[in-house]
Amino acid sequence: MAIPIINNWRSYFDSLHEGMGSSYERIILNRLILSLHRKEQFESALESPCFGFTGITGINLVALAQSGCDIYLEDHSAERISLIRKTWLELGQFAHLRLNDNYRKLDYPDKSIDFGFNFSALWFVDDLPDFLGELCRVIKKDILLCVPNKSGIGFKGQLKGYSPELYPELKLQHIDTQSIVYLMKKNGWSLVKSDYIDCPPWPDIGMSKEDYLARLLGKKVLQNSIPEREDNHSKALSILPYYRGEDPDFEKRMLRFYPFEMLAPHFVKRFWAHHYYMLFKP
Repeated sequence: MAIPIINNWRSYFDSLHEGMGSSYERIILNRLILSLHRKEQFESALESPCFGFTGITGINLVALAQSGCDIYLEDHSAERISLIRKTWLELGQFAHLRLNDNYRKLDYPDKSIDFGFNFSALWFVDDLPDFLGELCRVIKKDILLCVPNKSGIGFKGQLKGYSPELYPELKLQHIDTQSIVYLMKKNGWSLVKSDYIDCPPWPDIGMSKEDYLARLLGKKVLQNSIPEREDNHSKALSILPYYRGEDPDFEKRMLRFYPFEMLAPHFVKRFWAHHYYMLFKP
């Protein structure tokens, strides 16, 4: 099973190699979140659950922390929380980390956090109405929810090997966009914007994006996008050096693939984009 990373999430903390797909995804997600921050001037943000799709868990809001925002992260694994804390410390950043076994309750006062965020992780909450009700209670300004694009050509392939019996923790019914909009409206929140996001020039497939791009664009373009790792000269790609100020060209390299996302018509994104986002306001 390819998504979410139930079986291999530890490997990303070990190798620190996320690959082209996750690296591009992080930059595009950063651009969206930081654009909201510039408009709303968030002072605090909550990501719950923070274990969602792929790559290194718990670093989706590092750019927001670097902009001066107070970050709260929740996960249902004590082991992951320990590794997330270690990663943030290595980046010179701090986040409030909390264990939440089922996400039925969020232990924060009413309207105490400006921004609520979730990236392809709603299928981990035990009860979607309970979770969204709590999120709406806690958040004051904006809630950004991202789900996998179920219309995408790669979605069914990513679920290869899935069954409710094998993966009882994964509740696919929780990523239905109509259900999410309905529940948010019941809680007094309106959908103000929605669109496809994370639409690079490669499909949402289980194979290495580096291999796919090498075939599609040629090795030269690919080599310009992925730096050599000094320890063993193998190809490694991660946003962590960029966050540490050691790879200032990282965003520029990833944005070489952005014109496709920017110019692709809506009907193309419907079948090609990897994710879909919904922005809500009270």
